[in-house]
Amino acid sequence: MAGKTILILGGGIGGQVAANVLRKEISRDHRVVLIDQRPDAVFAPSLLWLIVGKRELQQIRRPLAPLSRKGIEVIQTEVTRIDPAARTVAAGEQILSYDSLIISLGADLAPETVPGLAEAAHSFYEPSGALRLWEAVRGFPGGRVVILIAATPFKCPAAPYEAAMLLDDYFKRRGLQTKVDLSLYTPEPLPMPVAGPAVGTAVKQMVEGRGIGLHPTMKIASVDPKGKELLFENGRRVGYDLLIAIPPHRAPRVARDSGLTGESGWIPVDPKSLKTRHEGVYAIGDITSIMLPVGKPLPKAGVFAHYEAETVAKNIAAELEGSKPTHLFNGRGYCFLELGAGRAGFASGDFYATPEPKVTMRSPGYHWHWGKVLFERWWLRHWL
Repeated sequence: MAGKTILILGGGIGGQVAANVLRKEISRDHRVVLIDQRPDAVFAPSLLWLIVGKRELQQIRRPLAPLSRKGIEVIQTEVTRIDPAARTVAAGEQILSYDSLIISLGADLAPETVPGLAEAAHSFYEPSGALRLWEAVRGFPGGRVVILIAATPFKCPAAPYEAAMLLDDYFKRRGLQTKVDLSLYTPEPLPMPVAGPAVGTAVKQMVEGRGIGLHPTMKIASVDPKGKELLFENGRRVGYDLLIAIPPHRAPRVARDSGLTGESGWIPVDPKSLKTRHEGVYAIGDITSIMLPVGKPLPKAGVFAHYEAETVAKNIAAELEGSKPTHLFNGRGYCFLELGAGRAGFASGDFYATPEPKVTMRSPGYHWHWGKVLFERWWLRHWL
C-alpha cells in the first residue's frame, strides 16, 4: 500500500498527542505532519502559576522542532485555507494534500467583540498576556481587582476561579489582604455549570470562603478603559483598578472561512469518533462543538483534547493497517483546581452520562497540588 499523509493542524495538547500516538502506531511509510505557526508549545495549565510567580516561561515551554527526531514532520507556518473537497491545506506558501486531516487549532481570543475590553483588560490564556499580567500583579499596590468572564464557552472552565484563589493567596503573602478587594463577575449561574450544581456549589464555597466576591449571571456590555468601569447588560456599573478578563472565544478564522463551522460557531463532530461531515476530516479539542444529553456543550478543556486525540489517532492507525476502527471517546475527564497555599481540589467524571454529567469534586488537599506538579513534569517530558 502506498504511503499515506496525515496532516495535524495545531501543536497544542491535542496536536501533540495525535502526532505522537500516530507516529508510534503506524509505519514510517506514512507521513505524520504537524503544522503550527508557533515554534514552541506551552503547557497551558501552568500559565496560572506564571501569573503569581510560581513558574517562569522557560519552565513550561518546549520547542516543537525536536518532534522531528521521532519521525514527525514539523512545519512552522500559518494555516490559511482548508479545502475539504480538494483534500488540501494551504500552509504558508505550500499546498499540502492529505489522506486524513486532524484539526486541532483550538480557540481564538476575541476581546475586540466587547467594546473597550481589549484596551482595558489583562488576560492569562496565552504566554505574553500571562507575563504582562504577572508584571501588573507583582507591582500592584492595592485596590479593586476584578476578574471578568466576558462570555461562554471558554477554555478550561475552572481557570478563572483558580486564578482568583491563586491571586488571593499571592496578595495575602504580600501582606495586602486589607488593601485588595478581589471579585469575580460571570454570566454563569454557578461556576463550571456543565459539571452540575454539586461541583458548582463546591467551587462557589471555595471562592467565597476566601473572601472573594462572586457575582453570577452578570453579562458584560462594555468597558470604559479611561474611567476604569464595567457596564453590565442589567445596567450595573462596577469600578476596577486592575481588570483581568476571560475574553470571548471563537473558532479560528481559517475554520470559519473554510465552511467547517456550524450554527454554534464551532466545528460539529460525532461525539464518539470526532469525525466531521467531511470524509477523512476529524476535529478535536477546543475548536469542536459536542452537545451533551443535558443540552449543554462539552466544556473546552485540555483533558478532552488529549483523549479525543488518542481516539482519532488510534482509529486512523487501525484503518491504515486494514483493521476496523474500534476506539470511541467516552466523554470522561478530570480537572485539578488550584486553591493556593499549596493545595488543590480534583474533579472528575463522565460528561456523557445520562440524563446529566456525573462529576464529583474531591476534598482539597496538598496531594492534589503535587499531583498537578507531577502531571506537568510528565507531560513536558513524555510528549515533547
